[in-house]
Amino acid sequence: MEYNFRKLEKRWQIYWKKNNIFHIKENETKKKYYILNMFPYPSGSGLHIGHCLGYIASDIYARYKRAEGYNVLNPIGFDSFGLPAEQYAIQTGQHPYETTKKNIQQYQKQMDKIGLSFDWSRKLYTSNPDYYRWTQWMFIQIFNSWYDKDSQKARPINFLIKEFNKNGNLSINASTSFNYQFDSKKWKKFSSLKKDSILLNYRLAFLCKNTVNWCPDLGTVLANDEIKNGKSQRGGYPIYKKKMLQWHIRITAYVERLLKGLDFIECSNSLKKLQYNWIGKKTGITIFLELFFSKKNDKKIESFIFRPEIVFGITFIIISIDHPLLKKITIPHYKKSLLAYINMQENSVKKSEKEKNISGFFTGNYVIHPFINGKKIPIYVSNYFSIDPQVKSIVGIPSHEKYSLKFAKKFGLEILPVFFEKNKNNKNELYEGKNGICINSDFLNGLNAKEARKKIIQIFKNKNIGIKKNSYRLRDAVFSRQRYWGEPIPIYFKNKIPKTIPIEKLPLLLPIIKNYHPKNGKSPLMRVKNWAWDEKNMKIVSNTLIDNKYVFPIETNTMPCWAGSSWYFLRYMDGHNQNFFLDNKKENYWKNIDLYIGGSEHSTGHLIYARFWHKFLKDRGWIKTEEPFNKILNQGMILIHSAIILKIIGKNIFVSYGLLKNKNNLSFQEIYVDISLINHNNELNINKLKQWNPEFSNSKFLLEKGIFFCKRKLEKMSKSKYNIINPDHISDKYGSDIFRIYEMFLGPITLSKPWNDQKIIGIKKFINKFWRLFHKNGVFQISDLSPTFKELKILHYTIKKLKERIESFSFNTSISYLMMIVNKLTILKCNKIKILEPLVKLMAPFSPHISEEIWKKLGNKKSILFSPIPIFNPKYIIEKKITYPIMFNGKLKFKEIFDSNLTIEKIKQKILNHPKTIFFLKEKVLQRVIIIQYKIINILFI
Repeated sequence: MEYNFRKLEKRWQIYWKKNNIFHIKENETKKKYYILNMFPYPSGSGLHIGHCLGYIASDIYARYKRAEGYNVLNPIGFDSFGLPAEQYAIQTGQHPYETTKKNIQQYQKQMDKIGLSFDWSRKLYTSNPDYYRWTQWMFIQIFNSWYDKDSQKARPINFLIKEFNKNGNLSINASTSFNYQFDSKKWKKFSSLKKDSILLNYRLAFLCKNTVNWCPDLGTVLANDEIKNGKSQRGGYPIYKKKMLQWHIRITAYVERLLKGLDFIECSNSLKKLQYNWIGKKTGITIFLELFFSKKNDKKIESFIFRPEIVFGITFIIISIDHPLLKKITIPHYKKSLLAYINMQENSVKKSEKEKNISGFFTGNYVIHPFINGKKIPIYVSNYFSIDPQVKSIVGIPSHEKYSLKFAKKFGLEILPVFFEKNKNNKNELYEGKNGICINSDFLNGLNAKEARKKIIQIFKNKNIGIKKNSYRLRDAVFSRQRYWGEPIPIYFKNKIPKTIPIEKLPLLLPIIKNYHPKNGKSPLMRVKNWAWDEKNMKIVSNTLIDNKYVFPIETNTMPCWAGSSWYFLRYMDGHNQNFFLDNKKENYWKNIDLYIGGSEHSTGHLIYARFWHKFLKDRGWIKTEEPFNKILNQGMILIHSAIILKIIGKNIFVSYGLLKNKNNLSFQEIYVDISLINHNNELNINKLKQWNPEFSNSKFLLEKGIFFCKRKLEKMSKSKYNIINPDHISDKYGSDIFRIYEMFLGPITLSKPWNDQKIIGIKKFINKFWRLFHKNGVFQISDLSPTFKELKILHYTIKKLKERIESFSFNTSISYLMMIVNKLTILKCNKIKILEPLVKLMAPFSPHISEEIWKKLGNKKSILFSPIPIFNPKYIIEKKITYPIMFNGKLKFKEIFDSNLTIEKIKQKILNHPKTIFFLKEKVLQRVIIIQYKIINILFI
C-alpha cells in the first residue's frame, strides 16, 4: 500500500471536524495551557506560506502539550475591522461585511487543510456585533474612569465627582493635564456644562485637539505604528500633519506599570528593547525658563534636559507649533508670519528622519539663561525636532547634539562647547562619553561629567528652577478613525458634551451605507440619515429630529482596529457568554496566555495597547491578572526572491537585467511582477506578463539573445510584491504533513530564512521512509518481538532529545532527530511495535495526518491526540561502562572505569580498596566519600 497523502489527509480532516476533536472545555482535574497566535487579519489573498510559519509552530506545541496531559486552549479568530476591507469596499462597492465573511471562510478552509488543531467552536471576529458590543462596553468604562496616581490604578469617575463635592480637587493626585485648583464651594457653583468640561480632563477616554497623522488618500488618521518612513504602511500614501479634534485614551497614565510589567514577561531581549524604546523613558531635569518679554501672569517655559551637566551649552530653545503659550509669547509684528508658518507645518507631509528638512521660525522672544546672568536664549518654533509631548519644548545644545548643531548652523546660532575629552591623539574633542572634563563654566570647571551632573542638579534644586523628572516618548493613544469599517463609538453629544449610550442599548450597530469613502476629513457616518440619539426613548432616530433638547447627534468617528484586538484573548475563554465578556470561574481557570506567538511587527503598538487594556480591566476588578502574556515568541519571516523588471524612466521600455551594464547613462524604475511569470533561470514569460496585466501590452522589451531576464531580490513575502506562495499549492503537490515539516525544517523558528521548494524533496523522502517502516511490499506489517537494547537505546535517546528541543522551540533540530531515528531503524530493519508505536507518538505533533493513519492501523480506536507522549527512561542510554574521575579533596588524581549497573555502595568499596586510593591516603584520615552516580567520585580527607 503506497502513501496516498491526498486521500489520507482529507479523511482525517473530516474525522477531526466531525468528532469535534479539538473542542476544549474547562477541566479542573487537568493543568491548563493557553496557547495563542496573534490575531490574523483575513485579507482577500488568503494565507501565504509566511503566515503558516507561526500557525504550524503553535500547532506542534499545542499537540505536544496535549500529549503531556495538559488541557490545551488553542483558539483562533479574526481581526476583521480595518482599512484593507474598507479600501476594497471603496474600490468595488461591495460591503466590507460580505468580503470579510468570504475571506474568513477562505482562511478557515486553508487552516483546516494544513491540519491546524484550532478550537473553531470559540471562533470570534471583531466585526461581529456580539463581540464589539463588549468593546463598546469597555470604552464606556474607560470613559467613566480616571487614574489615581496615589493608588496607581483606574477608579470610577463617580468617586471623583463625590470627592469634588466634598473637597474639590485639592487632594486629588490624578493623571491629567488639568492644573486649575478648586475647592468644593467653587465646584458646586460651577454650571453642569463646566463640571462636565472639567471631568473630561480627568477621564481616561477624552476629547482634545491634537496634531495627528492625517492620510488624505485613506481618509483617516493613522497611529505611529501604521506609518513607515513617513508614509502609510497600507498603500504607501503620504502622511500630513493636521490639527483635529480626536478621541484619546490616556495610556500614559500606565507608563510605569507598562515598564515594570516587562519583568514578568518571558520574551526575547530584542522584543523588550522594542517595548522600552516605544515607551522611551528618560530621566533628567525639568527646568523652568523665565521669559524675557513677558507680562506678570505669563508662565515660564518648561523644558526638559536629559544631561544637566551641559546646561551651559544651551543657545536656543524650540517650542512646538501646538505649545499653549506660543501665540501669547510671540512678539506682535512676528505673529502674521508665524501663523503662516504654523499653517504650512500643520499641512506639511510627514517625513522620515532622513527626509526631514530643517525649518524654524523665530518668535522674536527669548528666555533668560538660568545660570548666565543677562544671557538671552532665542525661542524658535519648529517641526524639525522630536519634541517632548509633555512639555512641548526642547532646549538646543548644538555643541553636544547633532540635530541642534544642524539647526544652529542653519540659523547662525551660537555653538558653546561645555565639555571636552582627550582623544587618542591627545586632542580635545566634544564630550560624548562619560569621562569628559568641563572647561566652560565657573560652576563646573575641571569637573568630570558625573561630578558636574551631581552639582548642577543640586543647584537647580537650591534655586528652585528645576526638578528631577522622568520623560516618556509614549503619547496618549489617538482613538478616532474617520472611516466606516470600525466599531461605532457609543457616544452622543449633548450641548457639545459627550454622553454615553446606555449600556443596556449596546451594541450600537454599524449602519448599512453605500458610499464608504471619507470626505474632507470626515467619517462616512456623517452621511447616515438615521444617526441621532433620542435620549428619552433611548433609540436611534432620524437626524432631522435633532433639537439638542431630547435628540442629539451621535459620534461619527469609529474606533481604531486595535480596540477590538486589545482584549480578544479574554473572550476566547468564554466566547458564548451573553451576560458578560468573561465569567470569573473561566478566567480563574485559563488566566494568562501561556504562549503568545506572532510576528515582530506587532511587538510595539499592539503589545502596548493590549497590556494597557488588560491592566485597566484589572484595576476595575473585572479580571485578576496584571499582564495578559506569560511568554511571547516572535517567529521570523520566510523570505523569497521577488521578481523585478527594469523600466527606463519616462519611457515605456523595459530592459533585460543583463543589459544594465551597457545602459549606465539611463535611470531605471523597478517594477515588481508576479513570481509565477518567472522560471528558475530568472527568465520572464512576456506573453504571460501581458495576460497578467494588460498595461504591459504596448510595452517594448529589450532582450538578451531572445531572452528577457529579471532582477531577483530576497525579501519578505508581500501581496504588493507579488511574491506570495499559496500553501494550498504546496499541500496539493506534496501533502500537508510534508509542508508542515518542511516549514519547520527551514531553520530556527525565531529567525528569517529563505524559501526553496526544490529542497522539499528531502522531506518527502523522509516521510515515505517513515511510512515504509510499517509496510513491507505495500502491506502493513509489524512485529510483536521484544526490542533489542540497541533499538531501545535509539528510541529513548530520541525521546530525550525531542523533549529538550520541542520545549526550547527548536523544531528544526527536533525534525533532525526524527530523521535520524527513522534512518537508524530502517538500517536495522526494525518493525517492532514497542519501538514504532512510541515513534508514531513522537511524529504526531509534526505530521498529524500520517500519524493518525498509522495509529489506527496499530489497532487504536481513539485519536492519537489523546495518547500520552512517550517518557524517557535513562537506563537505556547509560553506557555499560562509566569512566569516573577520582578526586581527592576536589583535585583530580586518576580515572577509573566501573560497570554502569554497580550500586553506589559497591563503587565505594571498590574505590576505597583501589591501590591508588590506598597510596594517596597513606596516613591521612578519611572523612567522607561523595559519589555522584555516572559522573564523579570525590574522596575527602584531613
